[in-house]
Amino acid sequence: MGLVVYALLLGIAIYIFGIDHTAAGLAWFLMIVFFFFFLRHLSFAISAARWVHHDLYAADVEFIGFTPSVAVLIACKNEELVIDKLLQALLALEYPEELVNFIIVDDGSLDATGAKLDAWALVDPRITVIHRALNSPGGKSGALNAALELVETDFICVFDADHEPARDVLTHLTRHFLDDRVDCVMGRCIIRNGGESQLAGVVFVDFLSGYLVNEYGRQALFELPAYGGANCAVRTSTLRALGGWNVETVTEDTDLTIRVILAGGRVRYDPTAVDYEEAVIVARRFWRQRYRWARGHQKCTRDYMVPALRNKNLSLSERSEFLMFLLVYHIPVLSGLGVVLTVARLFGVGSIPAVALLPLTLLLFLGPLAELTAGLSIGRVERRAAWHLLGFLPSFALSIVTTTWAYFDGMLGRPYSWVKTPRSASVSAPPKTSIINPPVHARRQSDLDEQTVEGAMIASTGLVIRSRGGKRSNTVGTKSFARSIERETE
Repeated sequence: MGLVVYALLLGIAIYIFGIDHTAAGLAWFLMIVFFFFFLRHLSFAISAARWVHHDLYAADVEFIGFTPSVAVLIACKNEELVIDKLLQALLALEYPEELVNFIIVDDGSLDATGAKLDAWALVDPRITVIHRALNSPGGKSGALNAALELVETDFICVFDADHEPARDVLTHLTRHFLDDRVDCVMGRCIIRNGGESQLAGVVFVDFLSGYLVNEYGRQALFELPAYGGANCAVRTSTLRALGGWNVETVTEDTDLTIRVILAGGRVRYDPTAVDYEEAVIVARRFWRQRYRWARGHQKCTRDYMVPALRNKNLSLSERSEFLMFLLVYHIPVLSGLGVVLTVARLFGVGSIPAVALLPLTLLLFLGPLAELTAGLSIGRVERRAAWHLLGFLPSFALSIVTTTWAYFDGMLGRPYSWVKTPRSASVSAPPKTSIINPPVHARRQSDLDEQTVEGAMIASTGLVIRSRGGKRSNTVGTKSFARSIERETE
């Protein structure tokens, strides 16, 4: 129905104004949209370049002993290549053993995943394995909901089967729940096999900028980062109140982000909660993965755009950012339209000079390119990794095609179910970066000088210190909270 409406409106516009003026109007509309998204990308890049280093180092403060009970959930489907490394990393987590348990779902695997999980369950009593039948409904959401039924802890952490969390990741994630306003926490994922192929190198740079620039910028400027679906934590009570993970979507993370925020909750991002994952190394897997992301995100936009615009829990600026977040996977579709208009103008279609479309063409690339460049700079990646930026152009072109395909499939109502990204167990080293885990001794003296009791509370309770345009604030709680902790320690 939506496509019919669009076609009807386009036909009416061409009938009234003519094809040349209609094409020109569309071009100006796209330039305005791309300009605002360019400003968004640029503001994220600037905020990250200005503040992210301080937050990465400031978090290296001794924790105050907040260790709530945690259930770690993992959904597995045909993961025999990576499951052993995940379990080794989970059992090595630095967290009180009596306060953490692992619930792992074998979601109808056809390989040795189930047998391996059962063997691990015999090694450690904290591991519980659930076996779902082949073709059980709900995909990853259904598997996680099956695990949710067994959860008896206050908080839940989720990892994917190809992930290897850092030993201190649970402490970094859960400390944010000292703030009662926080319902979800997202950590930072780092690609561990960026050297496996040119595409994997591009994904490495994409994730570097995505977490150090985009997510950080959304946190610093709007306090509206996204819950990413892996290396993340959520309040059990919040999740159950929202009915668990949505089995009607293929991007359960985006769906949960939106539902939490619309319900008045908050998502928090911690760049020091580190976890390592595997990038896709071939174009076919890239297509399948990005198609799923686009299909699910676009569905979330159709489902939640109107409620988001009407939501009274968000300010005008927050609502604007939330709207742009919802439209992220529509921008490549509009980018494809921009390319079509540019090419059409070269063949005489349109009433504005072809040179006037140059800003349109540039804005298709400059915003994301600014974030990617900032990510490389902030990450202090070795210089030769900058060559991966050349791979940005073909990968961006592939994303335009993938996202547009997903858009039309979704608008036409074509059925689609959750599809897992195949693993390769790749472990080749990514380009070197010096800030993955900043050592304590690397902190600047100014950071050490600022570690008053209140300052230590702000840093150690984890909240990203920079927010709302860079104003320093204790987003974990109030100053009275810090003073009460100080009195208890005297």
